[in-house]
Amino acid sequence: MIQIDYQDRRPIYQQIMESVEDMALRGILGPNEKLPAVRSLAMELAINPNTIQRAYQELEKMGIIYTVQGKGCFIAPTIKELQEQRKADLWKILEELACRAMLLGISEELFCNRCQQIFRQQKEVLSS
Repeated sequence: MIQIDYQDRRPIYQQIMESVEDMALRGILGPNEKLPAVRSLAMELAINPNTIQRAYQELEKMGIIYTVQGKGCFIAPTIKELQEQRKADLWKILEELACRAMLLGISEELFCNRCQQIFRQQKEVLSS
């Protein structure tokens, strides 16, 4: 589920946040799905429970999870809306890149070919 890379420069709580967010946005963790308890995840990852608690608090601030007192933390039911917003943001970035490419004299064909090449490379990285 969640893996920590101790060689990574990012703080551990941030790695946990990004992992949970990624799994939620990819649909691996669905809306209202319960996350592991702070203590059990801390034991599993062999890290301080305060680190898990901090990650969960930050995820809650971001609207990715919610807490039910005495029950635990759950993926927000609005995760699909957040996913759609992230997609809309991505399309906007792509529009800006296409505009920049045109201003630099890059052809549509070259731009599209390069996008496809990058997409395939990232697909390989994510599947490995």
